[in-house]
Amino acid sequence: MQTAALDLPLAPPATAPLRFRTLWISDIHLGTPGCQAAALLDFLRETECDTLYLVGDIIDGWQLRRGWYWPQAHNDVVQKLLRKVRKGTRVVFVPGNHDEFARKYLGHSFGGVEVVEDCVHETADGRRLWVTHGDLFDGVIQCAKWLAYVGDSLYEFTLKLNRHLNRLRGRMGLPYWSLSKYLKLKVKRAVSYVSDFENAVAKEARRRGVHGVVCGHIHHAEMREIDGVLYANDGDWVESLTALAEHADGRLELIDWTQTSLARAAAAPATLPGVLPPEPAVARSPVWETS
Repeated sequence: MQTAALDLPLAPPATAPLRFRTLWISDIHLGTPGCQAAALLDFLRETECDTLYLVGDIIDGWQLRRGWYWPQAHNDVVQKLLRKVRKGTRVVFVPGNHDEFARKYLGHSFGGVEVVEDCVHETADGRRLWVTHGDLFDGVIQCAKWLAYVGDSLYEFTLKLNRHLNRLRGRMGLPYWSLSKYLKLKVKRAVSYVSDFENAVAKEARRRGVHGVVCGHIHHAEMREIDGVLYANDGDWVESLTALAEHADGRLELIDWTQTSLARAAAAPATLPGVLPPEPAVARSPVWETS
């Protein structure tokens, strides 16, 4: 089976890496054909940070139990993460429902990667953000896990259909389009599920007395305020290819890597020896900061 990957141009070597204080990524789903490992490797090469949070569903144990799928690109992602640790980046892994096997090793460190149930991150401007995958606030996961397995199989089917659809769109000269993302935003029950999840996680963050929450799980990147609590979902690396970033001054923003990588490639033309390229343009979402 072939890996479905977006044809994202790699940023030229002359382009300086993007530097952040903190990055959050989740829902990579290594071990599945839907994982966009090539795009993630590009992101990991082109960004630097002091702390990197892996917010769950990094390895898809559910899929691997059904059938082994582990191409070289997935090994490369793991090796790149370990290399970042060796170079001084603090990497914190918060397991999710698809890699819940890692919850047996809370408090341990593997290759320098810390495994924790959840944690609180303090931003440079003093905000306390609770970091959790979010599956514990999914009623389907908690009350009917068999239904979650069925839903996961249907999601994989949707992704497979989406790959065929986008191959056809590519031949027609049309851009990438996500069927499952469309359904998530348009189907009434799906919209209600996303809203209920966001409100439940924000409510728990408020109960814990923190300023906000960073989570994943539902594959829907979002950053907004819910009843005075900052809700930030860093999205996924199956469809949206997004990450949450904290700048040196504590500002937070979502980064759409598809758009950012295109912008960086376009802003880095060939240069003569000794001539620096222009400052690259970066496509990002609005920035959140303290009021």
